[in-house]
Amino acid sequence: MTPNPATEPRRFLEHLYNAAVRRALPLHNTAAFLPPPPKGRTIVLGAGKAGGSMAQAVEALWPADAPLEGLVVTRYHHIPPRPERLKSRIEIVEAAHPVPDAAGLAAAQRILAMAHGLTKDDLVLCLISGGGSALLTLPAEGLTLEDKQQINKQLLNSGANISEMNCVRKHLSRIKGGRLAAACAPAKVVTLTISDVPGDDPSIIASGPTVPDATSCAEAIAILQRYGIAVPGAIMSLLEQGALETPKPGDEIFTGHEVHMIATPQQSLEAAAQEARAAGIEAYILSDEMEGESREVGKVHAALARAAAHRGQPFAKPCVILSGGETTVTIRKQPEGTPRGRGGRAGEFCLGLAQALQGQGGVWALAADTDGIDGVEDNAGAFVAPETLSRALSLGMKIDKYLDRNDAYGYFRQLDDLVITGPTHTNVNDFRAMLVL
Repeated sequence: MTPNPATEPRRFLEHLYNAAVRRALPLHNTAAFLPPPPKGRTIVLGAGKAGGSMAQAVEALWPADAPLEGLVVTRYHHIPPRPERLKSRIEIVEAAHPVPDAAGLAAAQRILAMAHGLTKDDLVLCLISGGGSALLTLPAEGLTLEDKQQINKQLLNSGANISEMNCVRKHLSRIKGGRLAAACAPAKVVTLTISDVPGDDPSIIASGPTVPDATSCAEAIAILQRYGIAVPGAIMSLLEQGALETPKPGDEIFTGHEVHMIATPQQSLEAAAQEARAAGIEAYILSDEMEGESREVGKVHAALARAAAHRGQPFAKPCVILSGGETTVTIRKQPEGTPRGRGGRAGEFCLGLAQALQGQGGVWALAADTDGIDGVEDNAGAFVAPETLSRALSLGMKIDKYLDRNDAYGYFRQLDDLVITGPTHTNVNDFRAMLVL
């Protein structure tokens, strides 16, 4: 039963979030895109936070008498429970996200090795979802895992958007940016992907290991310089020479390959909107492609909610305002000895939103990552209510100080307003919902 938005606003918003996640689960979306078994072998390769559930969906849907094998890497603790009677035919391993580790490196090496030696009678099913960039790490010649870890940390803290980060990652890898597809030749490659990026560009999702890359070494250099990202001098020289260029659109290695988007942020937002309307609340989707600093996006959302609450514009209340996309957090430098804040994009959005709402009556909000993990914490996101600021002040908590040290987790934990779901086994990125009554 749908919770009553007037009496249970938090449960109602959590209900919308759950509807969005449910729409993106692989088992609901995979069957229509599976090709028939080939004459030869079927190899399943993949990476991403949804990798475990995608692999299990293929196992459940693939003909029982048709050969199936492969290897997929997902984030630690993101392998869903295996249904009874579901035979394990695809190996699933775990690695670190968002900063790569040795387990991810070992998995990437094995996946690349499995791609070699295939024939034109073989089929490669590539299961790609968000998070694959960190999980499928195979540094370019001359780079160590430690180098990649440091570069990744710098990118994550820089405020660069996902397109910029993945442009760099593709050019510093031996498996991303179409290189995995090149290794699979001459086998047919069918990529099934769950989008976690604005615009649903498959070349950005997990840094596009099986699709052409239109970006260049020159663009990667510009991004590194724009954000002050340090890389070894030898690698910069290779970038300047174009020696780390990726396979481009039109390359014959991609001939006959297929790419299918099996779940997208827009589809999940529409599922949440449908649930709101079924409860008698009109729903409006702003966009599934929102980017920018999380706290600033929160302020913009607050302005819309306040306008709806005060003037019934641009949306008449009661209503739900939904948005998705992938915002960013630029980590602020702190004085020596100051404890570092904790939190992710969703929490920081909620801090910016609560600060700008200033206790506006009749407005509640929930922001959460659809994979169930906000950054590297154990929460999916956070919840904001009209009394959020006043409750915090009664505990001696000033929101400005928490914003200054990027400590959304600390702020909402003390209010018992963290949204904790555990891994959802899918990933269509940010989910934001505001209820205006």
